[in-house]
Parts: sequence; C-alpha cells; structure tokens
Amino acid sequence: MPGGTVPLGAVVETDLPARLDRLPWGRFHVLVIAALGITWILDGLEVTLAGTLAGALKQSPVLQFSNADVGFATSAYLLGAVLGAVGFGWLTDRLGRKKLFFITLAVYLSATAATALTWDVWSFAAMRFITGAGIGGEYTAINSTIQELVPARVRGWTDLVVNGSFWLGAAAGAFGSILVLDPTLMHPEYGWRIAFLIGAVLGLIVLLMRMWIPESPRWLMTHGRVAEAEAIVAGIERRVLGHGARRPDDLPTVRLRVRLFTPLSDVADALLVRYRGRAVIGLVLMVAQAFFFNAVFFTYALVLTDFYGVPVGHVGWYILPFSIGNFLGPLLLGRFFDTLGRRTMIVFTYAISGVLLAISGFMFQQELITVAQQTFAWTVVFFFASAAASSAYLTVSETFPLEIRALTIAVFYALGTGIGGVAGPWLFGSLIDSGSRSSVFAGYLFGAALMVAAAAVHWRWGVAAEGKSLEDVAQPLAAVD
Repeated sequence: MPGGTVPLGAVVETDLPARLDRLPWGRFHVLVIAALGITWILDGLEVTLAGTLAGALKQSPVLQFSNADVGFATSAYLLGAVLGAVGFGWLTDRLGRKKLFFITLAVYLSATAATALTWDVWSFAAMRFITGAGIGGEYTAINSTIQELVPARVRGWTDLVVNGSFWLGAAAGAFGSILVLDPTLMHPEYGWRIAFLIGAVLGLIVLLMRMWIPESPRWLMTHGRVAEAEAIVAGIERRVLGHGARRPDDLPTVRLRVRLFTPLSDVADALLVRYRGRAVIGLVLMVAQAFFFNAVFFTYALVLTDFYGVPVGHVGWYILPFSIGNFLGPLLLGRFFDTLGRRTMIVFTYAISGVLLAISGFMFQQELITVAQQTFAWTVVFFFASAAASSAYLTVSETFPLEIRALTIAVFYALGTGIGGVAGPWLFGSLIDSGSRSSVFAGYLFGAALMVAAAAVHWRWGVAAEGKSLEDVAQPLAAVD
C-alpha cells in the first residue's frame, strides 16, 4: 500500500466521520469558514459591482450599453456559472476538493482582471462568462468541503452564514461603487474598470488564505487514502481538543469499498431512482430562489434609475441597507434551521419571501411608496429570502451521497440557475425597458409564485437532516453493509 493507499476494491472500516462530527466548535472551524466563505464575499462584490455599475456601463463612452446589453452580460455571467459548476463539480468529486478550489479561484481572478480591459458588449460578456465559470466551480468545491468538515449539529447555521456572506461582499461592492462612480474622483470610463481590477486583487489574498486548508478526510477515505485522512483528522483533533484528549472507543463506523471514481450510471441511478424525491425538491428550491434573486437583484439598479430617478453614482447607497439585511437573515435565522428543523424553516422562509414580494410589488406598481420605502420593503423581503436561498444550497449538499456531493451541487445549481437565473435578468431588463410598472409587477408576481410553490413542495417531501451525520442522511454509494 504505497503512501498508505488501500487497494481498489478493498473494504475499509473507519470512524473518521463520527470523529469529525463529535468535535466542539473551535478555531480550526472558524479559519476554514473564513478562508472558504470569503469566496461568497468575492462573489457578492463581483455581482454587486456588475449591478451597481450598470449605469456606468451605459454611460461609458466606449461601451455605451443599453438595458438589454446589461441584461445580456449578466445572463452571460450566469450561463458561465452554470457550465463552470457542472464541469468543475465533476472534477471536484474525481480530483478532490482542495485542488479544485485553487483552480476555480485562478479562473475567477484571471477573468475578473480581464473584464477591466474589455472594449465592447461581446468582449465584456465573454469575460463575464469565464468569471462566472470560476464562481460556479467555487460553489461546488467549497460547499462540499464545508459540509464535510463542520460538525453535524451546527452544519445548517454554518452553511447558511457562509452562503449569506455573499451579502457582505455586496455591501462592500455597493460602497466601492459610490467611490469609483464619483466623477469628481474618477473618469467615467475608468471607474468601472478599476472596480473589476480591485476584485482580482482581493482574490489573490484569498488564494494565500487557502494554503493551509486540508483535503476533505471524507473524500480521501472513499478513495482509499485512509492513512492520509487519519493524519488530517488527528491533526484537527489536536488543534480543537488539545494533545491530551482521549478518543472514545464506541464511535459509529462506516464500511466502504474503495474506488477511484463513481460511474455515471451510479450517479444517474442515485439522482433519478434512489433519491428521486430529493432531486425534485432540490430542483424546485434552486429554480425558485435563482429566479427570485437574480431577476430582482441584477436589475435592482435599473429600477432605481429608471423608475425613481436615482443618479447612477448614488445607487450604492440604496444597495448597502439591502445587502446588510440579506446577510443578517442567514446570520439570525440560521440557528433555527438546526433547532426548529429544516422543513419548518425552509417552508417559512420561502413562503414569507414570496408573500412579501407580492405585497411590495403591488405597492411599487400603484406608486404608493417612495424610493426609500421601496428599499426598506426589499430589505425586509430579502432578509427572509436570503436565508431561503442559502437553505437551497444546504439541502442539495447534505441530502445526497458523499461520492456525488460536489456534482450534485453543481447539477442543481446549474439547472436552477439555467432555468430560473439566466432568463431572469434578461426578462426583467426587458420589462424595465418597457417603462411599465405593471409589466415589472407581473415579473415580481411570477417570482413570488415560484417561492410559495417551492415552500409547498418542501413541506410535503422535505428531509429532516438537522443534527444528523452526512452518512446517516445519505448513505455513501460505496457503503458495504
């Protein structure tokens, strides 16, 4: 067994998952969350810059975008995220979590920097497409790693907070846009370019932060690298429990047959047969939240400028409170996903988000609220919707077997974003171009209906995964009884 690798086809029995789940929350977990979760902050920065810079792209002497061009570039970003998630997700399950979250970050960095050098709608959209591919790959590799390193009893809250940290980046992007779009500080043609370069520089810092994060022991054990997985878990235990801690002898074990990769036939059987109900739930949750968020948020700046007359350089001030509310939702509500349970909280957050968007959309259509009141209404709506959206990622990452976790996240992210996300910004951009509040309201009603329908589906078929080991929620495909 060179390097401690177990031969293919051999059966290994290990208590590594139980040892990881029994650990108290420690500094190690905080560092993992910081080093990996910061990707969502970067994504939030990236997406918000693209949204708040919409007006600057329209005013750029070089680009001269229309609203439809803005929507097209946004859809290109999301399409890239879809394809990147699937491709990199497949590689994440085959090559490991750690390799991929370096590769995907490198793709993101390169394309973001190149965005600053674009000269027309096609070059801009192409770079946004590649940037999206990197971010899509990040979702799969990082969600997998976090799920597999965090103790079961706090998995829900942790996952929601990490995914919700997107909005810290959104707040930073909103504030940054105020500076780079100020014509007294920067020329209109250079401000938006500098904004994208800043995102690339920040990504380099993240690259350094990730150097010390270990490979997922759960992934290693399924590939026969048990000695390596044992050494990593032992090191984590020393960091969290101290050198003198005694390991319990009665921890539950799992028995796995070693294989290098999972055949696609097994993947199809898991998604379409064995866990078909869970697949339907995951698809519905992802489609609903993708349309809801991408349609509204990516065109947020256009609504402010076209219907409320907000100057382009002031858009960031309205996105700041919106972003903070979006982060506070998962932060404050996340604990209840581990205590009250997944089903109760997912149903509640999805349903209340849909109802509140319909109400605020009606007030927008009737011109009953000012721009400040509109911002407050959206902040309240997305306080709940942010937790709902994060719970969709939690659901698809914890309710499927270990060997296909990254690919599963990728598939549902891709389908959800492809069906609900890519079309949303383009559709809403066109609705806004019509100048009709009633048309925009119809789009809001459609998004609200999707969220309420998703709540109903989860109430009927949702899985109670709170507090359970990942191996108990979904037995590994390589498990041997």
